Amino acid sequence: MLAINDHRRDSAGLRYVYPVISRRAGGVSVGINLNPNNACNWACLYCQVENLTRGGPPPIDLDLLESELAGFLEAALHGDFMQREVPGEARCLKDVAFSGNGEPTSAGEFAEAVTRVGDVLEGFGLAGQLPVRLITNGSLLHRADVRRGIRQLAELGGEVWFKIDRATAAEVAEINGVPWSAERTVGNLAACAELAPTWVQTCWFALDGAAPSAESQAAYCQLLRPLAGQLAGIHLYGLARPSLQPAAPRLSALPLADLNDFAAYVEKETGIRVHVSP
Repeated sequence: MLAINDHRRDSAGLRYVYPVISRRAGGVSVGINLNPNNACNWACLYCQVENLTRGGPPPIDLDLLESELAGFLEAALHGDFMQREVPGEARCLKDVAFSGNGEPTSAGEFAEAVTRVGDVLEGFGLAGQLPVRLITNGSLLHRADVRRGIRQLAELGGEVWFKIDRATAAEVAEINGVPWSAERTVGNLAACAELAPTWVQTCWFALDGAAPSAESQAAYCQLLRPLAGQLAGIHLYGLARPSLQPAAPRLSALPLADLNDFAAYVEKETGIRVHVSP
């Protein structure tokens, strides 16, 4: 049976399509993995991808992706997949999500993949009914093809979940493994919000036993406050699945009360609504 704490990409035996139970989506999320080689342009300490490497994906077989998605939806909607593999309380399709084992927008075929997903959903009568989501670190919004894919996703009634875990260069370098610019990130986030409804997604946890500092919390609010009228909201979530990176022993989950306190602080300081998933 699928479980919230198990997001294996091979659970359906397919190359690009994998079902998971998403605590944030609230049911079965149909994942689209455009990085089957486990390569990403970021290296987050909490990443659940085994053998994560730096880089981008291989060429995407769009015909295979389309046939896999159609076959899975057929099994989920008209077969016994839900009864066999999904706990009773989660037996509903909630979205199709471009996520996977690396940054989805690093695939040169990303925009065309969005189009293909839309075609499959149209064939099942689900276009505009089953949301299409992009889970991204937002680092490649300067590319015209990425913006085109996000615009197409919006036309499908979709939305973007844009990763911002911390708001200082030192913290981002440690947690996400990349050099970081607040100005560039805010610019990319604003551009994304103009193209499609956009949520910020933030993983909030203790590192080496210490929760994020008051200074870290203030910097986070300062970064997002100017975008209060442009964002759909913030998904604040904790550690539900174990990291498969070398830094895993350094990470620990924060109590739900701490997440709720930070959410209330962010809402007060920025005016942006926050949804908490422990």
